[in-house]
Amino acid sequence: MNVVVIVTDSLRADHTGYMKLGGRARTPNLDRLAAEGTVFEHYYPEGLPTLPVRTAWWTGLWTFPVHGWRPFQLSDVLLAEVLWDQGYTSALVADTYHLHKPVYGAGRGFDTVIWIRGQEYDPWIVNVDVDLDASPHHRLRGDESDQHWRPLFEQYLRNATTLRREQDHYIARTVTAAIEWLEQATQRQKDRLFLWVDCFDPHEAWDPPEPYWSMYKPAGYSGAEIIDPVPGPVQGYMTPEEVERTRTLYAGEVTLVDAWVGRLLDRVRQLGLYDNTLIIHVSDHGEPFGEHGIIRKAMALNYDELVHAPLAIRHPQGVGAGTRVSALVQSVDLMPTILDFLGLPLTLEQQYRAPARDLFPQDMVAATKTVELEGRSLLPLIAGRQRKIRDFAYIGHYGRSWTIRSDQWSFHMFLPNGERQLYDLCDDPSEQRDVFKDQQPIARDLELELRRLVDTVRRQRGVVE
Repeated sequence: MNVVVIVTDSLRADHTGYMKLGGRARTPNLDRLAAEGTVFEHYYPEGLPTLPVRTAWWTGLWTFPVHGWRPFQLSDVLLAEVLWDQGYTSALVADTYHLHKPVYGAGRGFDTVIWIRGQEYDPWIVNVDVDLDASPHHRLRGDESDQHWRPLFEQYLRNATTLRREQDHYIARTVTAAIEWLEQATQRQKDRLFLWVDCFDPHEAWDPPEPYWSMYKPAGYSGAEIIDPVPGPVQGYMTPEEVERTRTLYAGEVTLVDAWVGRLLDRVRQLGLYDNTLIIHVSDHGEPFGEHGIIRKAMALNYDELVHAPLAIRHPQGVGAGTRVSALVQSVDLMPTILDFLGLPLTLEQQYRAPARDLFPQDMVAATKTVELEGRSLLPLIAGRQRKIRDFAYIGHYGRSWTIRSDQWSFHMFLPNGERQLYDLCDDPSEQRDVFKDQQPIARDLELELRRLVDTVRRQRGVVE
């Protein structure tokens, strides 16, 4: 059996057709895949943003109680390494440039790693002069944040000088590279392949080519078209109409992504892999567009627009085809699901090489690491053998905010100032009416459950705070 994982970064649940939450962008190719598999209606990352989510995906372990954004550690036992040890031929194809930064070690365990350069503020094109003030699609805030954002926006403009055709856009280049790897790999084998395609789109900047640029544009709109807003409060920076236009640019980017993911899925079918491959579509998180007064991922606000993401899994033998699962599932569940599908144990005995002493790291000694995965396989949900695998979803920005969600409630703790909020998701799914003061017993019970999880994880990792 094979495994193909397709990541589309920053894709909101309500902009993914198969999630059936309003269809704010058209995604026919992803919808077709999901219709042949299992849709998870309540999937949430546990630690945010980009790197913590991928750490949870690749280790099956909680992150937010113990660490935030950081490189992969020597002692981490990564999914690709486990599969490498089982004889899988693997590739990571990614334009998520954070993974490519020095010291992060994101390519460990993969036989082939292909980096597509140029996304967002990647220092790729460095020898081109640009004039940010002449760009109609960027806007600074006119405060102390300009010093930080001006050079980043200028770097984006340098990179964007390469975007002459649709085929030049990063999603197109990423999918093309993934297809080329599959074509080469299948000349040797059509079994025991592992492909992880990490697409940074539809992450900002939202600058799709036509026809996607105009696809969702409001009728009669003639105002500013801001492709890359400075993260933070909307008030005083963008009008509601400008925010909506930016959201429609994002929607266009989503449909562009869907079109190219469709090409990848078509090639998987043509190569005879479709019915021998577990295919997973997932995102790391969503994207705020003013729902709680901010635009972009500016603050550690774990509300639905940020933390509710799409997840669909197509089993090659048709298990769970056409079903929808309402159970709470999380990013830590991805690795256990893949290992379970491949018949591999969820308790890992992994040998690795570790420095014998700090001063002479070239002196290495063998070590053995036993890892009990903290996530849970989703296969029992897909097969209908279980209705749920947990009572709560746990979400956090390390050191900034913690959240616990049940089927009815979401409880938020903001760690720096101690503020607490509670929302009734049945009556208020968009989390606009804080009922913390009116529902103190429920809030206390949820906080206790949240602290139990945090304390358990910290104790197991030997973290003392």
